[in-house]
Amino acid sequence: MASSSVPSLMKDEEPRNWAELPSELTFSILNRLGAIDILENAQKVCTSWRRVSLDPLMWRKIDMHYLGDMGSMIYDFESMCRHAVDRSQGGLVEIDIWHFGTDDLLNYIADRSSNLRSLRLAMCNQITDEGVTEAVVKLPLLEDLDVSFCAFLGESLRVVGQSCPNLKTLKLNRSPGIDCFLFRPNINAIVIAESMPNLRHIQLFGNEINNTGLNAILDGCPHVEHLDLRKCFNINLVEDIEKRCSERIRVLRRPYDSTADFLFDNIWFLECYSDSDSDDADRDDDYDDDSSSSMA
Repeated sequence: MASSSVPSLMKDEEPRNWAELPSELTFSILNRLGAIDILENAQKVCTSWRRVSLDPLMWRKIDMHYLGDMGSMIYDFESMCRHAVDRSQGGLVEIDIWHFGTDDLLNYIADRSSNLRSLRLAMCNQITDEGVTEAVVKLPLLEDLDVSFCAFLGESLRVVGQSCPNLKTLKLNRSPGIDCFLFRPNINAIVIAESMPNLRHIQLFGNEINNTGLNAILDGCPHVEHLDLRKCFNINLVEDIEKRCSERIRVLRRPYDSTADFLFDNIWFLECYSDSDSDDADRDDDYDDDSSSSMA
């Protein structure tokens, strides 16, 4: 009897109409997606989903995290990102950009997002020190900054420290040798120590920093609780500096600690080592149709 009743129930049941979901539930579903999925797919499902996708609250956090092959990408990510920022209507508090960031895009975001608290720029090689300097002065509320595998140097970081007094987290993850070619391995560490006294979390994965730079950070950043020094092979944690770290730092990741939980470990960093060893040494209009739209 039980087995024969199942087909009967399925036959009598009406198909689910996704367009009739309560707006709160639709918001919860879309809020779990990244900006790319919303703009390219979810907002096209039906009118009600598109209406929810236009809600500025949907764009308080913009995730443009992309792991595909950038060389064969079919999207204009910069245009897409600008459109997402416009939809936030000034309410953006967190943004995550991989690969495609430029000075112009960074300043577009800064001009429209004075409430921004968290900014991640990963592998954005087109962003320069000048672009960073121009943008961060417009972001006084910034608390978390992640610039992973970007070519920023000390002086732009100094402007970050001076312009963003609320900064609590700095992730400055580097590719091998990016500082040492200037013969200034501690340039970033010294600037951090001099301009970012309120930091609680510092990640310096792959930096050329040595014990001199580490001592400067310990002197200049008295509130640091988490310090990640993995792949910082110029640091030698012995004697006095070992004692200072043990007494001051609640969570310490040492130069030779495992990188299994590091976000970029299998994405970019190992490829960079491989490259350095071998070398030695048409959708722009899709997002322009509703910039002035609002929820009906």
